[in-house]
Amino acid sequence: MSNIGLLVVGVLATGQTPPATLPEQLKQKPENRLPEINATQTNSIVPVAEITPPEFILQEQNINNIPDEFTKNKYKKILLNISKIKSHNSSVIAAQPEGEKQQKPMNQPDFSQHLENPSATSREDLKISPSLGAGISPHDVKSQVNQQVVKIAEENISSDSNNQMSKVTSVSQLDDVQPQDWAFGALQSLVERYGCIAGYPDSTFLGNRVINRYEFAAGLAACLKKINELIANNTKNTVTEEDLILLQRLEREFQAQLQELQERVANLEAQTEELQTNQFSPTTKLVGQAIFSLQGTNETDVDLFPRDGKPERTAETNLNFANSAQLTLATSFSGKDLLLTSLASGNLNSSAPYVYTNMGRLGFEADTNNNDLVINELSYRFPVSDQIGFVVGTAGVNPVNTFRGINPLEGAGEGAISLFAQRNPILAIGNSTGGVGFDWQISDRISLQGIYSAEIPSFPNDTNLGGIFGGRYITGAQLTLAPTDNIDVGIHYLFSHSPDGLLGNGIGDAQLISPFAPSTAFNTHAVGATATWRINPNLQLGAWGGWTHSDPVNLSGSVETTNWAVFAAFPNLGCPGNLGGILFGQPPKITSSTLPEGYNFPNFSDGGTAGGREDTSVHAEIFYRAQLNNNIVLTPGVFIIFNPDHNAANDPLIVGALRATFRF
Repeated sequence: MSNIGLLVVGVLATGQTPPATLPEQLKQKPENRLPEINATQTNSIVPVAEITPPEFILQEQNINNIPDEFTKNKYKKILLNISKIKSHNSSVIAAQPEGEKQQKPMNQPDFSQHLENPSATSREDLKISPSLGAGISPHDVKSQVNQQVVKIAEENISSDSNNQMSKVTSVSQLDDVQPQDWAFGALQSLVERYGCIAGYPDSTFLGNRVINRYEFAAGLAACLKKINELIANNTKNTVTEEDLILLQRLEREFQAQLQELQERVANLEAQTEELQTNQFSPTTKLVGQAIFSLQGTNETDVDLFPRDGKPERTAETNLNFANSAQLTLATSFSGKDLLLTSLASGNLNSSAPYVYTNMGRLGFEADTNNNDLVINELSYRFPVSDQIGFVVGTAGVNPVNTFRGINPLEGAGEGAISLFAQRNPILAIGNSTGGVGFDWQISDRISLQGIYSAEIPSFPNDTNLGGIFGGRYITGAQLTLAPTDNIDVGIHYLFSHSPDGLLGNGIGDAQLISPFAPSTAFNTHAVGATATWRINPNLQLGAWGGWTHSDPVNLSGSVETTNWAVFAAFPNLGCPGNLGGILFGQPPKITSSTLPEGYNFPNFSDGGTAGGREDTSVHAEIFYRAQLNNNIVLTPGVFIIFNPDHNAANDPLIVGALRATFRF
């Protein structure tokens, strides 16, 4: 039989909707059927056939319903083979359980009434014309389909990143194609004989997916190219007369689509050339963020010396209006690497000096000496394999930017309002900026990130103050787990060296020794975990906990701190893109301090005796991010600190903010 004939039936039927979903159709009879062409008419141009769209193909027609004049032409052999396949499929499906009978079409469509009846006397009369629409050429045996159109069709296929195809050499490579499928023979011929069919990257063919005429035209162009190569190479017994007749008809049928493909690609090439001429950079993309914020606090009584239980100050911050901005140049040289260069400025000062506690700090504070321009990230990320990537840089290389984020409330411009609610505070100890890190995807559900980073890596003088291995530095790792599709867990370990007794995380009990004691270096081990559970697309629950143990370098004793939080995130609250958030937790608190007398911070106002904090601060926060459009986000929020600075004598601190974020 003609493989091309059966092939065309299979390709056209690829886009057919299963019979169970089709409306009942009246039987369509072919009109103006061509009379049989004899040998003296071989040089005539065959009229273009009208191919009925797949959704209107008859489902129940068989070989016995076809008029006699159709069964006498050269396609009788094709129709008989189709009928055999139909009978085979019907018997296979009939043996299936009732619930499975609608999974595949019960009968393959019958294309007999859409086939023409041309004939020819020799292969010389059946060559494909090199120019579309020129009909049959009786002269040039080695003529090929217009190569430009073939190129356009191939580019049109490869440009669709969502439907990228991969070449297959055997039909057995397609997992969803079975020998009992009605078009199996046609597909096998396309793949193994002509090599002009591709599958999807997941080794499927998706034979029941609907295709449009452009997709069919692109596939036809690929097959025409292969057929003409076979003709040019004088391959015997590969292309039959029926094959070439059918290809000629299809070439004319899809002439308009192939021509339009050529025009569309020409337009795309012109647009691409214009973009390349006027683009900012062929390797760099500019992104930016600007924040306007309005914030203030209530008036609170502050007890600076808890030994007497009486407040010494009344503190508040004025309602103030501030800004911050960041421009980032994202550069890729290979398509897999990334060079980040970020410039930032801002004038939002921390509220800590004014309310006498760092627990009221905001997550989007940016004070660059009243809007001075600074480089806040200069790092380069690159892969060394499909599973491992590295990052190195002089700014912006720290655990926060290297470890994979678990907290859905994180984000200076689009996340929670407070600094505490951004992430587990142990991830910020060390206040580091420059160094090296890695990210290793161990398996589908396990990854490991590591970091070594220093606070002032560029400092060339005293190693107690800076340098790569001097001053304040940190090293650590995070094991990131996804035990299920909707649960993420991060297990953190960090080691930090501090030359001055400060943890460097800037929130809660970040100071380890009394302000009246001599400065002392500390080594700190920090352990913690963060987990998030995505219950459904609109609700996520999570929690974190952290513990630190700090040993002074030249003193006896140690200092320990703890922190914890629970939170809920409500993505798409109100409309897509919005985010609601609630958080409740305890900022870092010194639970134990056994340093020599005079060095302990919790009781510094009472002689610095050993012991931990007696009272506990509690942080409660609520915010709502409203996505006004793709570029503008408005976030009102408020948080309350009960017992600020872990001192029950202090009034609750209330911080409110309205943040507007612009992304471009």
